[in-house]
Amino acid sequence: MFLADKASDDGSGIWCSKGTIQRHTELGETTVKRTIREFLKEGILVETGSRGCKNGFTVVYRIDLAKVEALELTAEPDIETGATVDPVQTGPGTGATVAGVPGPQRPPNHPKTSYAQARGGRG
Repeated sequence: MFLADKASDDGSGIWCSKGTIQRHTELGETTVKRTIREFLKEGILVETGSRGCKNGFTVVYRIDLAKVEALELTAEPDIETGATVDPVQTGPGTGATVAGVPGPQRPPNHPKTSYAQARGGRG
């Protein structure tokens, strides 16, 4: 994502150093180098030249947008659990029913619930 943010709309013009990438992504040097190497191998990134800087030069990259579009989606699919959830009630609740015994009319954290009511008394 960081490289994409640095690129022009057509994917070109990426010329930030690996050190800059590390600082902004909080990734380690080895991780940044390995990721760039893998992107180059897969054809996602393409070297297009170099640009002078205070430490020598920085490689200029371009993102191959066609390669990115061809990538398979890697997001996890939504897993159906089969569980259903009752819709949210808009009116006052009647409390939960356990073994046929109705629960309190208000939840324990309701402002009008007294300490005695919360503990099961009449209060």
